[in-house]
Amino acid sequence: MKYLFFSVVALLSLGCSSSPKKGVVTHHVDKVVTTEKITLLFAGDIMQHQEQIDSAATIGGHYDYTDCFSRVKAEVSKADIAIANLEVTLAGKPYTGYPSFSAPDEYLFAIRNAGFDLLTTANNHCLDRGKKGLERTILMLDSLNIPYVGTYINKEERINRYPLLIEKNGFRIAFLNYTYATNGVAVTLPNVVNYIDRETILKDIQDARAKKPDVIIACMHWGIEYSLMPDNDQKELADWLLANGVDHIIGSHPHVVQPMELRTNPETGKKHIVAYSLGNYISNMSAIDTDGGAMLRLCLSKDSVVRVDSCNYCLVWTARPKHTKQKNYIILPAICPNEELPENASNRLNIFVKGARTLFEKHNKEIKEYTFK
Repeated sequence: MKYLFFSVVALLSLGCSSSPKKGVVTHHVDKVVTTEKITLLFAGDIMQHQEQIDSAATIGGHYDYTDCFSRVKAEVSKADIAIANLEVTLAGKPYTGYPSFSAPDEYLFAIRNAGFDLLTTANNHCLDRGKKGLERTILMLDSLNIPYVGTYINKEERINRYPLLIEKNGFRIAFLNYTYATNGVAVTLPNVVNYIDRETILKDIQDARAKKPDVIIACMHWGIEYSLMPDNDQKELADWLLANGVDHIIGSHPHVVQPMELRTNPETGKKHIVAYSLGNYISNMSAIDTDGGAMLRLCLSKDSVVRVDSCNYCLVWTARPKHTKQKNYIILPAICPNEELPENASNRLNIFVKGARTLFEKHNKEIKEYTFK
């Protein structure tokens, strides 16, 4: 688990024991320029269907999710900041899956221990258990010192914590998070959910800029479920966000991967990432294209200016017990050797990987695949 220094509207500052990485020092004739570097890793939807809950159950009413993240933990932990979309509540018992998610607390411990440093919470399932679900989820996140962005106990907490500013490796990174809706469930006052509203977003961008960040990243819960291509609303909103000061955009919600773009502003030369959807990171979804997702690795450097050094994706797939005969669900890298899996599981993995690669090879702009074991 990596540790961060993060501040929220100058009122919250949490520090842990690890020291930030040192920058690379370049010597010039009359000055010394220090180049700082940081790696961010984004994952898709972390879900928890009833079958996942049942599979993780152990003797004595406890739950063990260690195996779920065992094959990706090293890759996640390598990043300086790892971010994912927490698309469940931690509302307590009864633990339930779709359509009203409430995951055991052990799930959050496993997510933290897998190496995730920041979770987005504004999504269409954040009110699945109403006021209690929203508030207890925040309580659990706070109790484990996991920074989050998107939902708040009340307006004062949002003012104090949002936009979220994380300081790491000499970088100041502001995070925004919004959802298109909450499945028809109205937020209960005084709770706050960040909905997609341009007037609100514009003010939040201005507030973020006032913190003098190096970059602003917007995590958007948007789009049409199961659609492999972004719709016109996503495209238009992405253009608007970039035009109004957001540097990079990471999307979730469709439960399938959608294309990624590395755009270069012709006037400023700055590069901007738009990833419309990273798909499902872990779930029990089994339809074609829904049983896997992508992790996006964004490497930045900073001396006198901030640059995108590289941006690549890797594919992951969720192996289900019915295919592997293992007790638990396991996130596997795309290059998992076929001999490790039963034929049925290997075939399903290959179907997902082939479809995702075909989509990305056709529609991605300057963002290529990398692999890990």
